[in-house]
Amino acid sequence: ILAGVLLKMGAYGFMRFAMPLFPYAVMEYMPYISALAVIGIIYGALVAMVQPDMKKLVAYSSVSHLGFVMLGLFALNAQGVQGALLQMINHGFSTGALFLIVGMLYERRHTRMIADYGGIAKVTPMLFVFFLVVTLSSIGLPGLNGFVGEVLIMVGSWSNQFMDHSIYFTIAAATGVILAAIYMLWMFQRVMYGPVKNEKNQNLEDLSPREIAALAPMILFIVWIGVYSKPFMKTMEASVRDFNVQIEARFKASQTVPKGVKAIVISAPQQQLPAEEKVTE
Repeated sequence: ILAGVLLKMGAYGFMRFAMPLFPYAVMEYMPYISALAVIGIIYGALVAMVQPDMKKLVAYSSVSHLGFVMLGLFALNAQGVQGALLQMINHGFSTGALFLIVGMLYERRHTRMIADYGGIAKVTPMLFVFFLVVTLSSIGLPGLNGFVGEVLIMVGSWSNQFMDHSIYFTIAAATGVILAAIYMLWMFQRVMYGPVKNEKNQNLEDLSPREIAALAPMILFIVWIGVYSKPFMKTMEASVRDFNVQIEARFKASQTVPKGVKAIVISAPQQQLPAEEKVTE
């Protein structure tokens, strides 16, 4: 529930309420919010890299992934917004599966510390395969779901026409992709490869049919979106188009408003006078 729904509520609130209701504020604070998104991408990745606990590592990786979502939303073009929506879906599958796998390991060993594992790929081959696919999905490997959303967000951020120097934000955000590969693959290596140092790991049970049934649908969608994302993109096309038309129209109209007036109405929704109170010439 946390990975699939709750983490997206903030981004959904921005898209559904804050941005359409307060277009002037969005325009004024777009560089600052984009900067915070990039900071979240890099900071979340750096903190995840030093976590000794698998669950905390996955949690901080979510901070980094949601930074990409905000960067795409505030690109205010079709590619960025569509990529942000798709990345919300991708995050639910990838991170949700990671949390499930960490929970399955905890049930067997009652520890989430990375140092307590090592070499379990030989003992649990089915878990190894599922863990590998989800890890590669989380770092955005081409052919899996994370790649599609991140590329759309990068393209949208690069071509942001409402903000100067958006190219630099995109380049900075791209470092988050590199850092994600580092901390995810490093965790996977320490958990799955190497010698079996702890005797308790030698008798670990592989995935049960019930656990495979829980993970299999997520793996299916991870591969499906990565290989053929058109059905998902087509579903959100109309909503993204209407959202962009609405925001861009208000942005273009706001460019003619003097700065003094803009400062007054920056956080106030537009209102119209009743027909009988309008001034007629």
